[in-house]
Amino acid sequence: MASILNRFIKQTTFQNQHDYEENLEFIVPENFNFAYDVIDAWAEEEPDKLAMLWTNSDGECRRYTFGQLKEISDHTAAYFQSLGIGRGDMVMLILKRRCEFWFSMLALHKLGAVAIPATHMLTSHDIQYRVERAGIKCIVCVGEDYVMEQINDAMQHTPVPVLVSIGPKDAEGFHSWQREWDCVPAFERPFTPNDNSDTMLMYFTSGTSGEPKMVAHDFLYALGHLTTGVFWHNLGEDSLHLTVADTGWGKAVWGKMYGQWFAGAAVFVYDHEKFTAKALLEQISKYRITSFCAPPTVYRFMIHEDFSQFDLSSLRYCTTAGEALNPAVYERFRELTGISLMEGFGQTETTLTLSTMPWNKPKPGSMGLPNPQYDIALVRDDGTPCEDGEKGEIVIRVGEKKPIGLFKEYFRDNELTASVWHDGLYHTGDVAWRDEDGYYWFVSRKDDVIKSSGYRIGPFEVESALMKHPAVLECAITGVPDETRGMVVKATIVLNEAWKGKEGDALVKELQNHVKTNTAPYKYPRIIDFVNELPKTISGKIRRVEIRNKDK
Repeated sequence: MASILNRFIKQTTFQNQHDYEENLEFIVPENFNFAYDVIDAWAEEEPDKLAMLWTNSDGECRRYTFGQLKEISDHTAAYFQSLGIGRGDMVMLILKRRCEFWFSMLALHKLGAVAIPATHMLTSHDIQYRVERAGIKCIVCVGEDYVMEQINDAMQHTPVPVLVSIGPKDAEGFHSWQREWDCVPAFERPFTPNDNSDTMLMYFTSGTSGEPKMVAHDFLYALGHLTTGVFWHNLGEDSLHLTVADTGWGKAVWGKMYGQWFAGAAVFVYDHEKFTAKALLEQISKYRITSFCAPPTVYRFMIHEDFSQFDLSSLRYCTTAGEALNPAVYERFRELTGISLMEGFGQTETTLTLSTMPWNKPKPGSMGLPNPQYDIALVRDDGTPCEDGEKGEIVIRVGEKKPIGLFKEYFRDNELTASVWHDGLYHTGDVAWRDEDGYYWFVSRKDDVIKSSGYRIGPFEVESALMKHPAVLECAITGVPDETRGMVVKATIVLNEAWKGKEGDALVKELQNHVKTNTAPYKYPRIIDFVNELPKTISGKIRRVEIRNKDK
């Protein structure tokens, strides 16, 4: 592993946080391209090394070595070239968890084109919005009826020059990946596929509030994820890593591609339609997964399974990100597995910014310590620094040189970019506080803070208290307008199976008293609503904005 890593980072192992902060230093190649400089480099050094193990819910299993990834990505790049795709062209990928997602990503990198991963759940309106905003030249999609119907409907309003489907059937207006695959000419590598500052990847944010934004990343974004896979996920060449994420979500490249392949680890992909915690545990057991990462939502469902049914002895390391982790979930998972969950924090606009690294002692519910890749600070509304214990916004100080991994801009929206990136600071919009050891603790999104009777209440504080009650499977805390208090706290709760049917005044009172005894009494929810499920984004984040909008 060191032979590859030494090309991109001056020190490849760290003893403690001080060592990490003092000595983390990237080596930035000119015209860095992840596909050529990492994947093809592994293919040259260890062509037979396992790079990806793919399986699906039907029991199919495919293994791809780094040598095969190079050959297939070259062939895919040649196919895209035959369709007229080249440097700077926008290509949207709606490929679910099919192997072709990884082939296409690497191929687009090799051409210097812009990859725009997207979820298969997009409606025709969503697709039309993305095509118009980004100027998309090509859509590559799974050949499934729903996806193709939505694309065809969108094409009535905003035609896209090139459509490609991957599936058993030919479709009018679509190139057929399978039928055209064998007719592809040899790949001709572009003389200069990219500069470091070129846009490599673009995500439409999942939209927990408002319309999706176009987050543009340059070619160094992939390099920025070296710390994600090698250090936070704690991966090595013998690792088989599973991150739970749809390929339309940014977490997929956090955990299923860049950092993992820097480490020389094998990426495990489980292609399935409907998530169940039991099926996921079966995959971990069957394929001997060594490293696992998932959002807290997944862990919340997992801990309600009977772990004695599964052999999880291969599992060595577990991480979580996507939203704040409730301490009760952390403790229960550790009881069941003996493994401490190592939390991390970042955004679509960044790579890993805060984390609990292997050399750090985890504090349940804490986001961890700053990643020295970024200059992290906590500030008040007026921009002045916060003291320890004081709530403030997480910001990144940006000097003359943009940190590796930070986004370039919100594409075609200078005003929006300037609203979060000004005066030398990138404003994350996330509120936290810092303890005396330097650990950060999530409070809420800035616009989720509830102001009630002069108090500022963070939803996560109340949610964590509720999650300690055995009745609660999931919950979301929001503010409801109130004439007397300005706002009051509302809890929207999904009950565990054993408690369903017990909704009523007695349970409401019990939950309210539970919160009063587990956090400051003024934070208790005065309104409790029991529901079957919470509204979520495609990435599994709770859409509190949707709940708030219903209460206006």
